[in-house]
Amino acid sequence: MTRVRRWLPGLLLVMPSLVAIGVFVYGMLGWNFRLAMTDRHDEVSEGSFVGLDNFFSLWSQKPWVISVHHAIVFTAVFVLGALALGWLLAFLMEKGIRGEGTFRAVYLFPMAVSFVATGVVWRWLMNSARDERAVGLNRLFDGLGLDALQWGWFRDQDWGMAAMAIPAIWQISGYVMALFLAGFRGVPEELREAARVDGCTEWQVYRHVVLPLLRPVTLSALIILGHISLKVFDLIVAVSGKQIVTYVPAISMWVAVFDSHDPAKGAAIASYIVLAVSVFVVPYLVWSLRREKRS
Repeated sequence: MTRVRRWLPGLLLVMPSLVAIGVFVYGMLGWNFRLAMTDRHDEVSEGSFVGLDNFFSLWSQKPWVISVHHAIVFTAVFVLGALALGWLLAFLMEKGIRGEGTFRAVYLFPMAVSFVATGVVWRWLMNSARDERAVGLNRLFDGLGLDALQWGWFRDQDWGMAAMAIPAIWQISGYVMALFLAGFRGVPEELREAARVDGCTEWQVYRHVVLPLLRPVTLSALIILGHISLKVFDLIVAVSGKQIVTYVPAISMWVAVFDSHDPAKGAAIASYIVLAVSVFVVPYLVWSLRREKRS
């Protein structure tokens, strides 16, 4: 009875959350995987079990292959760009500039804006019209005499998805900056002073002392950015709609379910998105558990 009295109040406290997560997260994931393994390609039939046929057949469809390629390009540019810009901003802030609070608020402000609002603004900024018809950034370049910098932006056939990552980097880099800034401020000053006494330059202090201690922060930021990029939907739809030039798996899933009325195909695409996110999240959870056990 003593043991029961210890863990029962805590269990009752978290039970509603456990039930909600079990039903609306893992229960829905299980239902989705089950639907993805049926031949229910309309909204009225029951569908029968077909195993992994829907998963394999997707790779013979060119729009799906294009969407995967676009997702890879977007993820690479977005993750690397946000990490680099966030680290740079944190590095400059860590040096103790005047008006640090104001700059910090300015950099973090985009996080308060939804991806839809960001997309509406950046759709105008990244308008592909040029010369006398140019608006947004192309108009700015035209006014400055930098015509060579005018670009098709997200409508470019080769690098459109790289341009699509720019507004996402603008919005999320302030959050990454906050993570790295907390990491910088968490490094004991005694370690830096010891390195300087040993003859290290300021660059060597950051390279051999500060940066190694920022690995947990970098890993956390990488996981967060990776899972955001793989699920991106609202930003792309707000900027370019459902054009094939900016197709990603999330848009492909929307088209399959709501435009083509193919639940099984949409569920298969959703399953791929979940598995892709798991590639980022599961190793991080395993690493976190092992780190807690060691500590």
